[in-house]
Amino acid sequence: MSAQPKTKGRITPQDIRALKGAAPVVCLTAYTTPVAKLADAECDLVLVGDSLGMVLHGLPSTLGVTLEMMILHGQAVARGLTRACMVVDMPFGSYEEGPRQAFRNAARIMAETGAQAVKLEGGLHMAETAAFLVARGIPVMGHVGLTPQAVNALGGYKLQGRGADADRVLRDAEALAEAGAFAVVLEKIPTELGARISKILPVPTIGIGAGAACDGQVLVIDDLFGLFEDFRPKFVKRYAEFGRDGRAAVAAYAAEVRARSFPAPEHGFSDKAP
Repeated sequence: MSAQPKTKGRITPQDIRALKGAAPVVCLTAYTTPVAKLADAECDLVLVGDSLGMVLHGLPSTLGVTLEMMILHGQAVARGLTRACMVVDMPFGSYEEGPRQAFRNAARIMAETGAQAVKLEGGLHMAETAAFLVARGIPVMGHVGLTPQAVNALGGYKLQGRGADADRVLRDAEALAEAGAFAVVLEKIPTELGARISKILPVPTIGIGAGAACDGQVLVIDDLFGLFEDFRPKFVKRYAEFGRDGRAAVAAYAAEVRARSFPAPEHGFSDKAP
């Protein structure tokens, strides 16, 4: 269990920022109330990620995720949290047009979900937008390196920051920190670059495929559980195999139904409410 910030009630973005150099930041995604309750017990930060489009809704990428989807799942997650800081992803198309569009949609997310912050993807070109939101009371988490919403422009889910490209990723992270982001996600970059950025930035770096030197780590909960099986990034460690076990459970259930081998009500079920 992480060394939790000393705060009463909910952990805030300011508490997360204060963990820089003090304790690793534990972060998981969540999309539903029951999973949020599981994550709340151990996590400093719970991210309602737009990865829900792929792992819950079967979309081929995060590009089809809508603002309404993020709000709906954000509301569900909020019901399961009592202490962890909740951050909601801004979906593709909800902020790229400019700071004013971003503010309108971020304000709606905050008001309708109770989120304590939003996350947006992009570096130097998004610094103005991040600063605009922060100046108006909306805490921002940044996201650089592999940015899934730009998958078409990047040519796929490729490692970012190799060679001369490392300086670009560093500049992106620095720009967001200077704009007021309280933390920055580093996704799928070389380990040494993750360590370099983490040393330079004054705010926590949250790694996902960016090495152990980051100030914290985030993992998609369905990857942790072994539920999402369409693809498996090399940097993802599975802590359970719910997909495999779930298939076995469904097969066992189907076999019992076909064999008509369910227990009689008097032996296995009760008509009384629990």
